[in-house]
Amino acid sequence: MVPLPPVGYPTRWEADVVLRDGATAHVRPIRPSDADLVAAFHSRQSEESRYLRFFAPMPRLSSRDLERFTNVDHVDRVALVATVGEDIVGIARFDATPVRAGAPRAAEVAFNISDAHQGRGLGSVLLEHLAAAARERGIRRFTADVLPQNAKMIGVFREAGFEVRQGYSDGVLEVSFDIDPTERSVDVMRAREQRAEARSVQALLTPSSVVVVGASRTPGSVGHRLLADVVTGGFTGTVHAVNAEAAPGELLLGVPVLRSVRDLPGPVDLAVVAVPAAAVVPTVAECASMGVRGLVVVSSGFAETGPEGLALQRELVRIARANGMRVVGPNSYGVVNTDPAVRLNASLYGQVPPAGRFGLFSQSGALAVTVLSSAQRRGLGLSTFVSAGNRADVSGNDLMQFWLDHDATAAVGLYLESIGNPRKFSRVARTLARKKPVIVVKSGASGFGVPPGHAVRASRAPFEAVDSMLRQAGVIRVENVHQLFDVAQVAVHQPLPQGVRVAIVGNSDALGTLAADACVSWGLQVVHGPVAVAPYAGVEPFTAALEAAFADPDVDAVVASWVPPTPEPDPAVAAAVARTAAAGAKTTVTCFLGTRTVSAALAGASGPDVPADAPVVPSYPTPEDAVRALAAVVRYAQWRRRDRGHPLAPRGVDLRAARAVVEQALAQAPDGLTLDAEQTRALLAAGGIDLLARAEVRSVDEAVEAAERLGWPVALKTVGEELAGRQDLRGVRLGITNATALAEAVADMRQVFGRRADVLAVQRMAGQGVPCMVRSTEDPLFGPVVSFGVEGDPLDLMGDVAYRIPPLTDVDVAELVRSVKAAPKLFGHRGTPVMDVDALEDVVARVAVLADALPEVAEMRLSPVLVAERGARVLGAEVTLAPPQGRADPDRRTLPT
Repeated sequence: MVPLPPVGYPTRWEADVVLRDGATAHVRPIRPSDADLVAAFHSRQSEESRYLRFFAPMPRLSSRDLERFTNVDHVDRVALVATVGEDIVGIARFDATPVRAGAPRAAEVAFNISDAHQGRGLGSVLLEHLAAAARERGIRRFTADVLPQNAKMIGVFREAGFEVRQGYSDGVLEVSFDIDPTERSVDVMRAREQRAEARSVQALLTPSSVVVVGASRTPGSVGHRLLADVVTGGFTGTVHAVNAEAAPGELLLGVPVLRSVRDLPGPVDLAVVAVPAAAVVPTVAECASMGVRGLVVVSSGFAETGPEGLALQRELVRIARANGMRVVGPNSYGVVNTDPAVRLNASLYGQVPPAGRFGLFSQSGALAVTVLSSAQRRGLGLSTFVSAGNRADVSGNDLMQFWLDHDATAAVGLYLESIGNPRKFSRVARTLARKKPVIVVKSGASGFGVPPGHAVRASRAPFEAVDSMLRQAGVIRVENVHQLFDVAQVAVHQPLPQGVRVAIVGNSDALGTLAADACVSWGLQVVHGPVAVAPYAGVEPFTAALEAAFADPDVDAVVASWVPPTPEPDPAVAAAVARTAAAGAKTTVTCFLGTRTVSAALAGASGPDVPADAPVVPSYPTPEDAVRALAAVVRYAQWRRRDRGHPLAPRGVDLRAARAVVEQALAQAPDGLTLDAEQTRALLAAGGIDLLARAEVRSVDEAVEAAERLGWPVALKTVGEELAGRQDLRGVRLGITNATALAEAVADMRQVFGRRADVLAVQRMAGQGVPCMVRSTEDPLFGPVVSFGVEGDPLDLMGDVAYRIPPLTDVDVAELVRSVKAAPKLFGHRGTPVMDVDALEDVVARVAVLADALPEVAEMRLSPVLVAERGARVLGAEVTLAPPQGRADPDRRTLPT
């Protein structure tokens, strides 16, 4: 039984992690009850390892040492352990050193990694988690005394991406480094994360041995179908079967049947579990004892059934991860790998899909059969397929990490019912999309919630934020599975289009017009045609028209359409399209009206003029389908060619000063607060944002005194979000030039608003410009969400707001400002002056940097930001702080809980 943590134990520091070899471990703070485990860990270490840690031979730890090591305050003395199973396999600790005036807080660190587990990346993982805990405690620098021969530990520090300084004294290396994340340290961590998570998925998809637990004698049952699919699919490794009621020497589908996982002759790479829900956790424990590396759980009856099922699911994942295993499922439809060297069909889909270059991920077990059937029907070959079911562990993020370097996969598709970690999804998808098309079906646009069984934090962000996140990441978002495969056929088989210019060739004027209308609708330019040969023209005229289109240097892509004069399409026409497209080397889509059966002819075209590796030309039953798929890939190609920009680094941003403002404010109000004017000004100043001075007044005399101090002319405003800036409610008086006019304005406002005008604000006039809103909100699911809009009717009546998810680049900021419908007001619409958009983008960038660095900022709203011909001035700001909720994509490697 796992002991209860002591009082004050920081449970938020607990995490499951993926190690370098793809297996998992658990990281947690040390407990007083760990004394025996620490003693056992120490006794297993070699003499050399003990000497490198303690600088002296220490065959055993005294009870006094054990008490000192395991009893820490989790503040100035912190120790973390890494466990596999019940064993401690790594220990990392820091002890805060005395504070020196003017110097950042520092701590001395020490590490000890089990000899049996060295080389698995435990040291770097523990360093990340220890540094995160230290930063939380206000420590900014680590120091360590290391023996010169301890090259591994020195390497851990240097390779982490921190700027390491070292000295030498009395035969010991004195190492020190700042632990605030740097661009290099973050890059190192992300690269390690990608390699580790890719290997964990690889272990699931390329096993050399498989055991089906719950293999049934009853044809048609889940356990029987799984075993049958593995066997008949031609799996190249060793297959085992387990049935609790097996007779001695029994064979099932030619496979010897065992009564228990414990009867396996040796370790097995993958267990496919199909037993009742109540038996899954004991089965997983047995798999752990036998060294199984990964699990596919097709059993249902978990989180999708309610709280008891959710508890069972969490226990399943806890035991698996604690013992080094990743889990697909539960409630999964299975996994497929068509690689001829593997040929794994550990799924409930009886027929192995044809081998191909499309990687497919489905969260929905129910829709998995539809997805696989669609791929089969269209002849779209798959490289790999994973059904995540309840997505308790392995997610689409893991698969994207795997596909990044999987040469057999050219494009990927994901059916997502929920996104558990949008920040990580955005980061990983953007990296993958730079190399391969990523096509996503995201359900939930209607707002009907997350499907049962999916553990997702509640989000306050509008669905438009999800859309923006996907576009920002370069993802091709489609509306349904039908469109997913439409786009995939182009993305997998055709070269990326070089531009938006299209040629249309066919044998029907009506079909050509439909194709041209679709091109215009989807933002493509028809520069050639529509050309239509006679309806009953033969292959030669049609081929000549196609060749002319491909030869046109102004054409980037070709839409070829054909109305078959007979019920069956002419294979010769299809072959002509395939030959011409192969020679033309431009993106090509076809429409053989009303039929998909021509796809086989297009794929199988051969002859002396057709290269053996000629791209397959995708075919669609309607021209609209063909053009929509082409347009999606055109937009993706444009995104991929676009300059990705540089990470935001505005001059004059002092994040330490900003954090100090936040920490001091929350120290006075731990449950959260809205910053007062002085605190708001200080926080914005730390971000390099100048807030135009204003004074809150309660009388005419105070108003006049403030105006004299700030300088005439002034504006008089109501205070409070519901009224501030609302000229339509007469909540703002502009251009007040003297005391008499100011007194009249105060009186008028109090007559209109009554007690709501007891406190008013006086602010110096900022000149003419376009008022804008810049806002960041901390969302439980997305983390910071930055939004932008133009004040007035676009914002108030039309809800014209654009969103982006930090961290942002300068290109992201420019696109954010330009993506609202009212953006032309900033760029000289109808002869108005062009505003200083660069200055506006600078304000947005600073807000994004502050929001990304400070999860305690629940909301920061700058309104209005007045953008003039020169400069942008912030006239109003409101900042709300709250205790941090913990972001789903933290600054250390961790698996989601």
